[in-house]
Amino acid sequence: MTTQVFYDASCSLCHNEMQIIKIHDTGQHLNLIDCSATDFDDAPYREEGITRAAMMECLHIQTAEGKWLKGVAAFERLYRTVDMPLLATLWGSRYTRPLAELTYPWIARHRQLFAWTGAPLLFKLWGNCAARRANNRRCRNNQCSI
Repeated sequence: MTTQVFYDASCSLCHNEMQIIKIHDTGQHLNLIDCSATDFDDAPYREEGITRAAMMECLHIQTAEGKWLKGVAAFERLYRTVDMPLLATLWGSRYTRPLAELTYPWIARHRQLFAWTGAPLLFKLWGNCAARRANNRRCRNNQCSI
């Protein structure tokens, strides 16, 4: 079973980040689900207390084991799943996680504003750079493990 990723694809910042993550999902562990789509139905998740409104407030994932994670914990898990440990550590380190927990709700609430500032382009460039570094770590002696 795959991890279900519920995100706001109508937000260019969110969309770009999920596309970067999906590009690096070489094991096909993730299923991206746009919870902003007009035809999205949250009925299967309401029994667990997960609504479309909650999903639109912050990133939600349901792991392959059925556990729900949201916000910072969800991002950390996603980056670990796609073998991007530097980004996972940025979200989950005991040093950086408190700052991420403090700022993420504000960023999530104002994500559409960030989308207008050019942040999606900067994030895309940064994500691509991080991905190249991750891929370089996988390639040794002219052999690539991918």
